Amino acid sequence: MADIVREDGRVIFTEAMRDEYTILVPHMAPYHFDLVVAAARSEGYKAELLTTTDYDVIHEGMKYAHNDICVPAMLVIGQFIDAIKKRSIDASKTALVLVQTGGACRASNYISLLRKALKKAGYPDVPVISLNAGGLEKNPGFKVTPRLLHKFHDAILFGDLLMQLVNQTRPYEVNEGDTDRLHKAIVQELKAYFDHRTLFTWRRHKHKTKSIIERFKKLPVDRTQKKPKVGIVGEIYVKYSPLGNNYLERTLEQEGCESVTPPLYDFFLYSFDSRAYDIKTYGGPWKEKFALKAFVWYVEIRRNKIRKMMRKAGYEPGIPYKAIKRLVNGFIDVGTHTGEGWLLTAEMIDLIHHGAPNIVCTQPFGCLPNHIVGKGMIKKLKKHYPESNIVAIDYDTSASKINQINRITLMVSNAKRNLERKIG
Repeated sequence: MADIVREDGRVIFTEAMRDEYTILVPHMAPYHFDLVVAAARSEGYKAELLTTTDYDVIHEGMKYAHNDICVPAMLVIGQFIDAIKKRSIDASKTALVLVQTGGACRASNYISLLRKALKKAGYPDVPVISLNAGGLEKNPGFKVTPRLLHKFHDAILFGDLLMQLVNQTRPYEVNEGDTDRLHKAIVQELKAYFDHRTLFTWRRHKHKTKSIIERFKKLPVDRTQKKPKVGIVGEIYVKYSPLGNNYLERTLEQEGCESVTPPLYDFFLYSFDSRAYDIKTYGGPWKEKFALKAFVWYVEIRRNKIRKMMRKAGYEPGIPYKAIKRLVNGFIDVGTHTGEGWLLTAEMIDLIHHGAPNIVCTQPFGCLPNHIVGKGMIKKLKKHYPESNIVAIDYDTSASKINQINRITLMVSNAKRNLERKIG
């Protein structure tokens, strides 16, 4: 067993731990994190994605995190501790990893909250790895090398692609289950895709993307029945995580709608661009600002190629990041970076512009920034876009699921009625 090394009261994930320890990863985005974990495993890390969604997760979170903390933190902490208690592998060979933004959001405190919860649960020696771009914490045993970073990049690109293809296909499939079976098969293939040692894989990624789109295009669908498009926006965790939003995508499909969830990569670009904006406004290293801007530029070049292929096949890929940013002019300042900041408002405007004026704004309990840039902007949006049909749904560990479903159903009823009027 690797020796426990502590620094500033925290357990360090050392080089010796890399070969021995299993790194547990919380399941935030179902289309993306299978691939992110596969990318990490291809670089020698024993990463494992947690998929538990039962009541024990909520129970453990409420037990070891105080009730005033936001729901995403409670669910993530609960999922980790529940997994440690139930796993057959010794906790002494288990590590945890969390993404840490470093911004003015409680998410930046998840690491400290998790370590406190682990001590309370009797696991003080479990290392918690902070995955961040700001160098907030160092862990010698976990290093994001240029090759691993590029693999993470490909994983998010593929995840966004699959999410869009699935959401635009499954509501219209002729044979029930075709879309899910194809999605599952492609994910298994993509796990092997990351087993390479090259740094850049542009041509390989392009060919694989083209193949995926063609395979989805071959699925038999019936688009004669018009269905209302419903956008999903909100706090980053409850927006994507089925555990956090009570399987919102599935709920909307069961109500006869097509879900439209904005790409995950937009949030990462927003985070990097926000840092560059702050350096420009308040000062900071120009080299860092240049690197951040260059990264956004590079990612958009790659995404534009995917958008072009999707449009050619008849799918709607979403708009470029710069175009999304321009949408908020006159609504909210682009210096608003707390939480999802201006991006949340921009996503709602984008959805309205592109045929999805029906929007569910997911509001986690305890997330003040999200309520301001989400729920707080609805009145202004409705004034400018009278056709918008937006409902804010609160997600809390004690919230009534029936109440959530009732409010979503009412929004869907209005959406169907508005669609009928438009068609008629």
